[in-house]
Amino acid sequence: MFDHLADSLSNVFSKLGKQKSLTEENVAVALREVRRSLLEADVALPVVRDLVEAVRDKAVGLDVIKDIDPSQQVVKIVHDELISLLSGGESSDQETQLLDIQGRKLSVIMTLGLQGSGKTTSAGKLAKRLKEYEGKKVFLASLDDRRPAAQEQLKILGDKIDVESLPIISGQGAIDIAKRAMATAEAGDYDVVILDTAGRMTADQDLMAEIKEITSIAKPHETLLVADSLTGQDAVQTAEAFHEHVGITGIILTRIDGDGRGGAALSMRAVTGKAVKFMGVGEDISAFEEFHPERIAGRILGMGDVVSLVEKAVSNIDENEALSMIEKFKKGIFDFDDLLMQMKQMQNLGGMGGVMNLLPGMRKIKKQIEDSDIDDKVIKSQEAIIRSMTKKERKNPSLVNHASRKKRIAKGAGVSVSDVNKLVQMQKQMAKMMAEMQKVQEGKGGKVGRLMKNLLGGGLDAGMPSEDELKSMAQKMRMGGGMPGMAPGQMPGMNLFGKTKTKKKKPRVRLR
Repeated sequence: MFDHLADSLSNVFSKLGKQKSLTEENVAVALREVRRSLLEADVALPVVRDLVEAVRDKAVGLDVIKDIDPSQQVVKIVHDELISLLSGGESSDQETQLLDIQGRKLSVIMTLGLQGSGKTTSAGKLAKRLKEYEGKKVFLASLDDRRPAAQEQLKILGDKIDVESLPIISGQGAIDIAKRAMATAEAGDYDVVILDTAGRMTADQDLMAEIKEITSIAKPHETLLVADSLTGQDAVQTAEAFHEHVGITGIILTRIDGDGRGGAALSMRAVTGKAVKFMGVGEDISAFEEFHPERIAGRILGMGDVVSLVEKAVSNIDENEALSMIEKFKKGIFDFDDLLMQMKQMQNLGGMGGVMNLLPGMRKIKKQIEDSDIDDKVIKSQEAIIRSMTKKERKNPSLVNHASRKKRIAKGAGVSVSDVNKLVQMQKQMAKMMAEMQKVQEGKGGKVGRLMKNLLGGGLDAGMPSEDELKSMAQKMRMGGGMPGMAPGQMPGMNLFGKTKTKKKKPRVRLR
């Protein structure tokens, strides 16, 4: 998400950082590049013009703070203006993004949009989020009487997340379905009913007329437009059309994970005046996030998003597995089963790329990461190696030191013995780190131990930091450009996934 824009802006600010001061001339050059980067990211022209002018007014003539290079000061200005753009000038607090579903017996949410925008899937994702995060009793109803199997699709999603859906009556029209859905929801003691309306290829008059009639029946408290971010400015124009004819209260952007430009996300609020409330970040039913302007601005400018990363970890990592692993760590144990579990958790967090995008300073070493072959294919290959081991070998890593076992494992995983050796070395290094963590618990610890103590804030039993503490940690990491206690762009265990370091051999002296 926003990869192209983030890379372009990073290059702009890197050039500006070589300047000794901020002048009207060098700011103008930088802003020309910023303007070009935003337009290439498919951001609406009026939005680009307003953002660039706002930055220019604040940057020109700004006194350069000692020990902070000019680029960092301009980054701060751009960061603030991006937040203002994404939030419409309102507070960027989480409360401003919440749905209007509190303080009444039954809240009604209606989703609408063009065909193929991901409406039905988004309705299911939203139902899951309201059930698990808000503790709401949710009811799903598909009003799509045109697309084949649309109602069945929503029912399947409801069954998957254990949310009840409206029974299907063949041949019933959208208006009658809406009346039946509201009557069923009111009688069933539900907290929230989500009405998934039919989509069209274009925002035609028939579609608008039907939605208006459904609106008069259901009287929704939230009317959410579901728009495909990959369509760029088309998504913005669709939002304008729906808002003009129906009146939307918010936007759900889908396929954000596949949108390397991000123009739709940056333009939606400014053009429609309505907030982007949620974003679909993958195909999985759990790949659904709240849209936080401050966090998105941080991602675009390479500042990372530590709070979102921790939230992902909390929601995706099994608590019992985590507690079991912590108990093993305390004893200094780290075998191949533990390594496999960590790989699975990495995949649940969006893979190596997904985690890197949320860590501050990682964009600076993007090329270095690529050169080290750190990608999800490597993790999958390593997973195959572990699964080719016997249960005994997984529990007792020292057994894998035998050459015959390595050959058998390599053959079973379809890799070379060299790949097995790299994984064995990785396990040893991780086990060493776990031993350092144990020393921290005992009040000892070397270099790695001190690092882990800094990262964990007092040890393994200290508990999860509060959101304010996470934000504070994120701010420190942004200012420093990297992880606590490490140089900018570094992270613990980085070399474990890539090429192993080798000692330089002394040149041989030939005797004549």
